[in-house]
Amino acid sequence: MKGVRRHKSGAASFDPNPDDFVVTGRPRLADLTDHPELEFADYERRLVSLQGILQLIQQAYLGSSERALIVLEGWDTAGKGGIVRRLGWALDPRSFKVHPIAAPDEHERAEHYLQRFWRHLPEKGQIVVFDRSWYGRVLVERVEGFATKAEWQRAYREINEFERVLIDSGVRLVKLFLHITSDEQARRFRDRLINPVKRWKLSYEDFRNRARRPDYIAAIEDMLEETTTKLAPWHLIPANDKPFGRIAAFRIFADRLGKGVSLEPQEISRELFKEAKRILGLSASDIRRAAKAADRRIRKRGPDIEQPV
Repeated sequence: MKGVRRHKSGAASFDPNPDDFVVTGRPRLADLTDHPELEFADYERRLVSLQGILQLIQQAYLGSSERALIVLEGWDTAGKGGIVRRLGWALDPRSFKVHPIAAPDEHERAEHYLQRFWRHLPEKGQIVVFDRSWYGRVLVERVEGFATKAEWQRAYREINEFERVLIDSGVRLVKLFLHITSDEQARRFRDRLINPVKRWKLSYEDFRNRARRPDYIAAIEDMLEETTTKLAPWHLIPANDKPFGRIAAFRIFADRLGKGVSLEPQEISRELFKEAKRILGLSASDIRRAAKAADRRIRKRGPDIEQPV
């Protein structure tokens, strides 16, 4: 994979362009054999840096017309939940929302399958994550026979048009698919079965889905080919190594959500200066000196969004 250098230990030095993960044409999952690994200390350092950048991006969105939607898809146990948790650790929940998508209920099955997603789209200033999404129509509903062939084939066009409407209305849309090998998925299933803290994550459906893995591979490859567009491309991440998968995802988030967004801190208003002086007993010069010192620290960190991390 471009942008990845390996140490003698076999661990990877992660220095890619997010475009390295963009799907163009029809991918073959069987050909995705390079699953780099990150050393844990390197992972922690990079995660903290990227979480800081995403905090700045979220703050820049507040009070603006910016809004973003992240779509997370991937194999069972591929690491979607771990990415969501680490986003939640960094972002303010008042403008960060997560919607875990389960099977539609009886009322939702009577509606068009896209209708239940409209009510959860991001408002201005928000960053929203869909943990699974409308792509269920061309994945599980296709493979399990919950949608007819005519319905799931028609869905490719419907989804592309739906996403174009979102983007035209100002939504920043980022789509990630996390890929793990069959052997790695089996190892993670065993871990969930044995570990009592993780056992709740495992269900009968997980094993049933695994038994139909060849059918899912065909559906995933069709989905990636049919719905990766210039406006809303898919990012395909090799995620056998969880730290690598998380950092790859966060690097893509920082790039796509932060493109063209000024991360300069907001100026302190005259009214706020006046109240701070009255309530805190600080002079305007004291406040300005402290604010400039904080601004310098943020600017030092800010260029990470443009440079390889």
